[in-house]
Amino acid sequence: MRNGTLARSTVLLYGLPALPLAVMGIPMYVFLPGFYSETLGLGAVGVALLVARLWDVVTDPLIGSLGDRLQTRWGRRRPLIAAGTPLLLVSAWALFRPPEDVTLVYLLGWGLAAYLGWTLMSLPYTAWGAELSEDYDERASLTASREGFMIAGTLLAVAWPALIGAGRADAATLAGLAWVLAICLPLAVVLTLSRVPEHRFTSHPVGWHAGWALLRDNRPFLRLVSAYVMNGMANGLPAALFTLFVAHVLAARDWTGVLLLAYFIAGVAALPAWLWFSRRVGKHRAWAVSMLWNCLVFAWVPFLGAGDTWLFLAICVLSGVSVAVDMALPAAIQADLVDVDTARGGGRRTGLYFGIWNVATKLALALAVGVAFPALEWFGFDATQPANGEGTLALALFYGGLPILFKLAATALVWNFPHDRAAHASTRERVHGLEAAETPS
Repeated sequence: MRNGTLARSTVLLYGLPALPLAVMGIPMYVFLPGFYSETLGLGAVGVALLVARLWDVVTDPLIGSLGDRLQTRWGRRRPLIAAGTPLLLVSAWALFRPPEDVTLVYLLGWGLAAYLGWTLMSLPYTAWGAELSEDYDERASLTASREGFMIAGTLLAVAWPALIGAGRADAATLAGLAWVLAICLPLAVVLTLSRVPEHRFTSHPVGWHAGWALLRDNRPFLRLVSAYVMNGMANGLPAALFTLFVAHVLAARDWTGVLLLAYFIAGVAALPAWLWFSRRVGKHRAWAVSMLWNCLVFAWVPFLGAGDTWLFLAICVLSGVSVAVDMALPAAIQADLVDVDTARGGGRRTGLYFGIWNVATKLALALAVGVAFPALEWFGFDATQPANGEGTLALALFYGGLPILFKLAATALVWNFPHDRAAHASTRERVHGLEAAETPS
């Protein structure tokens, strides 16, 4: 565990459940709102899904803390994943195959259940990965495996409407995805839970009062979360505005699927090279370079116009090169900072830290949408009307310009990040000494 000795098969098997989880995630974020709005109305569906999503703000820290305190002979992460799997499956089946007389209460109830099942699975899953290895570089490999499978699942979900022939997210598309989940998710979970080990720890989390004081004083963690929120907003803006940009600026609505596929395929293909680079310059510096690379590529986006589809395809490929590493390396750094808390007496609160991390992720996405949509409307952009000069220019700047400012701010926080490889080694020695003193002789 200490010296980076996990077998490659273990690293790959750990990442495997991320694929079906991503297949679940894309419909929840992209397909379901439009599908249900045809029956229940866009406004009502938006409110219901927002309430279900805000439920995570409560459940994430609580379930993360529960996992830190759970003690079973099967571990503390795997039982929660096993409990969340059937809840997520049943909820997904209900949401993806609703009755003809579906109601808003039906959507809200099953939405709350689905997000609870999602948290029960995904939060212990990410914490488990942080605890599988203490090695600085091996942690990056574990998060890269998870994010690589996540992108593969995203590709499958994005391509699914075209694969089954419908070409859009209709009832048949969602029903087919329900069957994919019903087959793939249990299989992946069983393989991972049975083949990937979970380490047992002697330390126990401190109480809430002392724990929050330690959290507040963990300056590297607060700095990382600030950078992560900034970078999350930079990623959230293009994600929220992508279809609008392709339709109204490029006038190439039919290219949407091809552009998305090119973007994500580039991310998976480039991931091994980024891992090689991070082993030589450090995880924080590799992440900073990836953000600067993204800024350099995206700087050309506001200059594009109708008919520049091939140029934008090149931008999608070049910017997609950093999409996977942009998720993998921050999570790997986060795992190192849990060790800082442990070394100061926190007692391995990996679940709580990743619960807060998940809340920060959702906050960044919410802020991105909350900033972009009202501002675009104020500048005169109307998605229901043909392209106009000022509105289209505002859309191009919000899509390709504003994210650069957020990424530069994140890069400034990360470039000289204080917890590097040497600091990690020192922290690990302190953790080993503390746990040795706590272990009964």
